[in-house]
Amino acid sequence: MVAVAEKVQRRLTMQTVEIAPGTTAIRSLDWDRDRFDIEFGLQNGTTYNSFLIQGEQTALVDTSHEKFRQLYLDTLAGLIDPTQLNYLIVSHTEPDHSGLVKDILALAPQITVVGSKVAIQFLKDWLHQPFQSRIVKNGDRLDLGNEHVLEFVIAPNLHWPDTIFTFDAKTQTLYTCDAFGMHYCDDHTFDEDLDLIEEDYKYYYDCLMGPNARSVLSALKRMKELPEIEIIATGHGPLLHHNVPELVGRYRQWSQEQAKAETTVAVFYLSDYGFSDRLSQSIAHGITKSGVAVEMMDLRSADPQEVKELVSIASGLVIGTPPTTGDAATTTQTAIGTILAATNAKQSFGVFESGAEDSESAYQLVNKFRDLGLNPAFPPILVKEAPHEETYHLCEEAGTDLGQWLTRDRTIKQIKALDSDLEKALGRLSSGLYILTTKKGNISSAMFASWVAQASFKPLGISVAVSKDRAIESLLHVGDRFVLNVLEEGNYQGLMKHFLKRFPPGSDRFAGVKTYPATNGSPILGDALAYMECEVKSRMDCGDHWTIYATVSVGRVSKPDALTAVHHRKIGNHY
Repeated sequence: MVAVAEKVQRRLTMQTVEIAPGTTAIRSLDWDRDRFDIEFGLQNGTTYNSFLIQGEQTALVDTSHEKFRQLYLDTLAGLIDPTQLNYLIVSHTEPDHSGLVKDILALAPQITVVGSKVAIQFLKDWLHQPFQSRIVKNGDRLDLGNEHVLEFVIAPNLHWPDTIFTFDAKTQTLYTCDAFGMHYCDDHTFDEDLDLIEEDYKYYYDCLMGPNARSVLSALKRMKELPEIEIIATGHGPLLHHNVPELVGRYRQWSQEQAKAETTVAVFYLSDYGFSDRLSQSIAHGITKSGVAVEMMDLRSADPQEVKELVSIASGLVIGTPPTTGDAATTTQTAIGTILAATNAKQSFGVFESGAEDSESAYQLVNKFRDLGLNPAFPPILVKEAPHEETYHLCEEAGTDLGQWLTRDRTIKQIKALDSDLEKALGRLSSGLYILTTKKGNISSAMFASWVAQASFKPLGISVAVSKDRAIESLLHVGDRFVLNVLEEGNYQGLMKHFLKRFPPGSDRFAGVKTYPATNGSPILGDALAYMECEVKSRMDCGDHWTIYATVSVGRVSKPDALTAVHHRKIGNHY
């Protein structure tokens, strides 16, 4: 039986569903949220999923976001007297899943909190109160009675260092928290319509799991040791039941592709300090867009030998400056020392400062790397207050710049190596010259484009190919708006030269360029021959490019008799 609360003004609702014998999903539906965690845009809201398993004893798997406090606690009380709860399983301590742990402890002081060693330590540092706890390792079991035997799978870095999965042998349900989830909010509890959710599933993987591909593969290997899995009870979005083999297989394929990358960047951060985890995830996402693998490591829980090994295989290093005082200072400063000792002069590096007043100056750390002969890939990113959307976009751009810098030689080599008749024939496809401009919130961006074509009459639509490692790519998701500026034959060199140059992360792409705003807010270039206002309707994965399909609503030509500038290539393996 499904019970859905009446929608309130903020569109926060609750849903309870019996998903298996003795097992209830408690889903907090956040219908209108358009930003999440590391500030990746959301098209369809999100959910925070919690689960109640009732045998002879009762376990609650995760809680919810604090914004749902009263809704969640009232819903839980309608299912069970909190004083009858025996265990609270904390899959990981990220606040969107553990935001109500303190409330549960207040209602159920007798409860035993179950988690990984790192999770229990994080909770002790955070809660500052005594509580009963049980640390579990990989393969440990907890018998709730009535055949509900829970087996724990250690799955660190998915996407926090303290993550565990929980498998219930009776219902063949695997509780995975962030892994295999997606930010998608609707009343459907399960994945009935794969076509409806697969874009959000892939986007979620790219943003949160892709930077931890090797950790994903390790978790998948441990999952193979479990009996057959019927349900994957995720922490966000619909639960997986109808397409479990298919969607698990996609994780495996995507992660294997990431792990095979020739170049790796090590990203070091602190999961519970300032904004370090969020900034690091944005940088890591930018790196992976360039086809470079990422290995993320929490400085607080990092083993010195693992730090050495990771630094030894990395072509690039990104470090969030740690605190110089407090409980974590000694551990994190030791880890920084280990990183510095293991570097070599061929590596590139980047440094960000996550906002606390007592953090070591980013410039001091930059100077230490410079003294060792390493090359900075981007200027230090200094964040002294709560990050804004522009901050996360800056971090993503910095990561992409680092990835492109590390792969530049390989890219040039590949271009020179491909010179067959096929590439020469492909190069004879001519195309026009355009500048695509967009503005989303306070972020504006632009790119020089040539792979543009009309795609439909009804509705009027165009297609644009956008390389996956373009900074503007993250501003061109379904629902986003842009302007396509058409360049004029014989009068395009100035604009082409300006928009083809490399821009430092976060810089103004339109400095010195005459523009005026379109009705959709995007910049129109004053020297363009024509412009069209567009809205993204769909995206298709085309290998190293996204093909964007957009409808056109407004357009104008400034010189009716002028012609569009045309681009001719000699070879088709690069622009």
